[in-house]
Amino acid sequence: MLAIENLEVVYQDVILVLRGVSIEIKKGEIVALLGSNGAGKTTVIRSITGLLDVQNGDITKGSISVDGEDITNLNPSKIVEKGIAQVLEGRRIFSELTVIENLRLGGHTNSKDIKDNIDKVLDLFPILKERSKGEAGYLSGGEQQMLAIGRALMSNPSYLLLDEPSLGLAPKLVDEVAELITEINSQGVTVLLVEQNANMALNISDHGYIMETGNVVMDNKSSMLLNDEDVREFYLGLNAEGTKRKSFRDVKHYKRKKRWLS
Repeated sequence: MLAIENLEVVYQDVILVLRGVSIEIKKGEIVALLGSNGAGKTTVIRSITGLLDVQNGDITKGSISVDGEDITNLNPSKIVEKGIAQVLEGRRIFSELTVIENLRLGGHTNSKDIKDNIDKVLDLFPILKERSKGEAGYLSGGEQQMLAIGRALMSNPSYLLLDEPSLGLAPKLVDEVAELITEINSQGVTVLLVEQNANMALNISDHGYIMETGNVVMDNKSSMLLNDEDVREFYLGLNAEGTKRKSFRDVKHYKRKKRWLS
């Protein structure tokens, strides 16, 4: 299990971003982490993978553990060795390198298995096999997302952390990414899925957490969250009857608040 307990994160010594966040990602599950921009979702992932330094952030309270071992404040390479891999928001592939070269870079902590892992990734993503010798910058957005996920899988992770994998993709490609995440999970990889596409995330996950302003405000089984009145209205855009709500611009006075803000 990957466990975050009472985590507090401060940026630039003054900006409190996470305020006592606790999350559990049980082995074998897909866990969705939802919330609007600025809620703190990406900070949670950066805390787990040791990348807070990039934004001058520090863990000031709480702990992170994987399978009972404390990994709080370990450097990123050590965290990868513990079986945790991250797919960054925006894909962040090396566009001037080939598909194969990008995959090789993903396997730098597990060099003895690089060839076998490349074969596994290309079997999982047949389109990348066709493009394997081409420069990654010429791939479509969906193909680049597959490459980013494949590169993360090169380290043989037990836990895969995905930050907004559907961002900027057409609806058909979002469905393909959702199917790929489900397939990866079925092969024994536990997934933490950070998403603004709540409908997709909750439909493929086992458990969900909702964050606002650095706090976890709700967590439950994903099936329960899909039926929650607030989640349906504020995150899925549905009214009580299950139909799409009208734009707030058409409502002169809209006063209902989420229950946790009342």
